[in-house]
Amino acid sequence: MLSVLKRAKLTAFSFIVGSVGMFFILMAVSTPYWIWFFTHAVINGVSLLSGVTHMATTYAKYGLVYINNNLNPVMMTIDYECSGIIETTAFASLLAFYPMYSRKEKVFYLILGLLWIYLSNVIRLMIVIIMVHVGGASMFYLAHTIIGRIVFYILVIALYYNVFTYSRLSRGMYKNFKERVKRA
Repeated sequence: MLSVLKRAKLTAFSFIVGSVGMFFILMAVSTPYWIWFFTHAVINGVSLLSGVTHMATTYAKYGLVYINNNLNPVMMTIDYECSGIIETTAFASLLAFYPMYSRKEKVFYLILGLLWIYLSNVIRLMIVIIMVHVGGASMFYLAHTIIGRIVFYILVIALYYNVFTYSRLSRGMYKNFKERVKRA
């Protein structure tokens, strides 16, 4: 189907069909190894930051974060939903079929996007840890389900906007990176 759409020069439909198909393929392939990798990468990032602040203790082997507070500590599980794999595969799928960039640019933005989504996810989880540490267990739902997700999705939308909508700015970023690599 994708080949037919490309030969018919139906770029928008080719982009949609290719992106959706690749997303489902990547999600099917990601179980269980990529989910494990993303989960452990996120928990290790949280571990670095929480080790400095002493607000939480992480157990990377089990995917657990023990959030310290004076009243009642909270145990948070880093699992499939918190790993960022869904957002990462969606970004990679859209980028793979986005017609505006060359292959080198796509690789550059894929790496940039992976790092951005990863750091956004770590920031989201640190917001949850800080809010629960300060406010107690009663803040967990608000911190995790509402505020943390809002911050995370605002950061991810900013990435999508800069890569897919505001292409001129993104291309300038890639050219600056390319020139710096040549100089080095």
